[in-house]
Amino acid sequence: MITLQKHSSHLVALLTAVALAGCVKSDQANQSADSTARNLTLAPTESTAAMKDVPPPPTEAAKPAPEKKTSQPAAKPPAPKPAAPTTLTAAAGTRMSLAASDSISTRQAKAGDAFTATVGQDVKDAAGRVVIPAGSAVQGTIVAAEPAPNPNASGQLTLDVKSVSVRGTSYAVDATVESMDTVMKGRGVTKADAAKVGGGAVAGALVGKLLGKNAKGAVIGGAVGAAAGAAAARASRDIDIILPKGAAITIKLNKPLTVKRA
Repeated sequence: MITLQKHSSHLVALLTAVALAGCVKSDQANQSADSTARNLTLAPTESTAAMKDVPPPPTEAAKPAPEKKTSQPAAKPPAPKPAAPTTLTAAAGTRMSLAASDSISTRQAKAGDAFTATVGQDVKDAAGRVVIPAGSAVQGTIVAAEPAPNPNASGQLTLDVKSVSVRGTSYAVDATVESMDTVMKGRGVTKADAAKVGGGAVAGALVGKLLGKNAKGAVIGGAVGAAAGAAAARASRDIDIILPKGAAITIKLNKPLTVKRA
């Protein structure tokens, strides 16, 4: 009996140990399951959504890209204006209209005398800018002044322009005088002409006395002689060339004329 009880005690102890071991394993299994559940519960939303076999929501049809407007090229800024020139030039061949400041006559004038004139009209360059304004003073020299010895001959009045004054500065001018508005004027009977007339009258009187041998013939001869003397005087008297005050003088530049800009 004692032996049977011992075996029974051992059997009970063994079963108890087995039961305990089974409990332990059951507890461990439960703990593992709980951990797995927690891990599944804490999975990120993206993972959960990916695991579900749900098709994504339909997207809108792709809209065509808006047409790009062709941009107009940017307007270029205006080119800077060139700096104004510091000088202005009247080209060779430019004609200048002058007006005589004083009357010039071959009766008084002589070669080497000075004369003056004023510019009658603005003188411009190729761009239309005024190089020499109207009213500018011109200086020159009388080259020749010779009256005509008789109405059938020609005298000579020659001028040479030397310089022009523009805004207070004098500039040399190389130009040719092309024309002058001159007039011709006879001097009338001079003392020399009177001597010629007197001599003709005396000669006529002598001829009358010789031919008529009376006072009447002498008078007629004197009258004829006086008329002949007057005709001789008219044929030999000087004809002056006169350039009146204000008369036009036209010159042409032989070389360019450059002046400082105002």
